[in-house]
Amino acid sequence: MKLIILDRDGVINHESAQFVKSPDEWRPIDGSLEAIARLTHSGYRAVVATNQSGIGRGLFDMATLNAINSKMIKAASQVGGRIEAVFYCPDTPESNSAFRKPAPGMLLEIGERFNTPLDGVPAVGDSLRDLQAAAAVGAQPILVLTGKGEDTRSSGDLPEGTVVHRDLAAVAQALCP
Repeated sequence: MKLIILDRDGVINHESAQFVKSPDEWRPIDGSLEAIARLTHSGYRAVVATNQSGIGRGLFDMATLNAINSKMIKAASQVGGRIEAVFYCPDTPESNSAFRKPAPGMLLEIGERFNTPLDGVPAVGDSLRDLQAAAAVGAQPILVLTGKGEDTRSSGDLPEGTVVHRDLAAVAQALCP
């Protein structure tokens, strides 16, 4: 099975400094949904792994998160893509949660649920914590320059072997010749 792990905010949809707190605030990045469709049609199973501390901060509730994710899944489906599952961590950074990226717990859970070793699995993110979580489980960290990606690249602290692409569409083009 070909698996790909995608961060949500800054990779699939536009990031917000105030958090994406409603379905109306969720706006896809140009080409991201078509990229998911291309990956799907090339045999990849796309799974989203996202920190959602807005829940832990009381900015929105589970029903709202589910509505946002439903909008994303439906939007991908409308262009021929399929998001197999959405894994999320509602904890705040102060919680030291084993599931909140950069900790590897959420990605390990994905590997267990899909009964797939994560060695070399593409894991796409726009922040250092996404890349660190990928590296911690042996996945292939891929940085996109959308969202916080430019700032992340400028930090110079990328895990060894990180691949950099302009956006999710460029990732799909590289993985699906």
